[in-house]
Amino acid sequence: MTVKTLRRCPWAGSDPLMVQYHDQEWGVPVHDDRKLFELLTLEGAQAGLSWSTILKKRQNYRKAFDRFEPRRIARYDRKKVARLLADEGIVRNRLKIRATVANARAFLRVQHEFGSFETYIWQFVAGKARANRWKHMKELPARTPESDAMSKDLKSRGFSFVGSTICYAFMQATGMVNDHLTNCHRYSEVSKER
Repeated sequence: MTVKTLRRCPWAGSDPLMVQYHDQEWGVPVHDDRKLFELLTLEGAQAGLSWSTILKKRQNYRKAFDRFEPRRIARYDRKKVARLLADEGIVRNRLKIRATVANARAFLRVQHEFGSFETYIWQFVAGKARANRWKHMKELPARTPESDAMSKDLKSRGFSFVGSTICYAFMQATGMVNDHLTNCHRYSEVSKER
């Protein structure tokens, strides 16, 4: 008996962790505030690195950053930041760690203003996931007018490590856009989850 090989977006490669992420998470609409904060943080941590590096460290990040609970992270002091800088399980970049703390504080302000971060962030796609129809990886943009607007607004609210390219990767990860290639087995499945 032959097992049919599923067609996937080429970036998933053959690393089991990347394949699992591609098949179960990437592009699935996320509306949970804590999960949105986690993905925004991880996308910022990924800047200059590969996504597989961050995926391999994700469990360590969850432990080090109190399961991405913004209220706890917003209270981190210099001692906690120093401990994080010594934690080999995460990316030990002072700017990225400080940004996570500052972003948690900005995140709480947004929640207070909009009622939830989800309400705020999904406004950049008018509250509805968009299904793109890319056939080849070279067609995928690195940024869009929506990610430009998101980046500009997040920065104005005190967030950092939220450039337009990071914001677009965040939009892809959280299912604000479905950027699975049309021949990928996840394209139609994710489109139904909108």
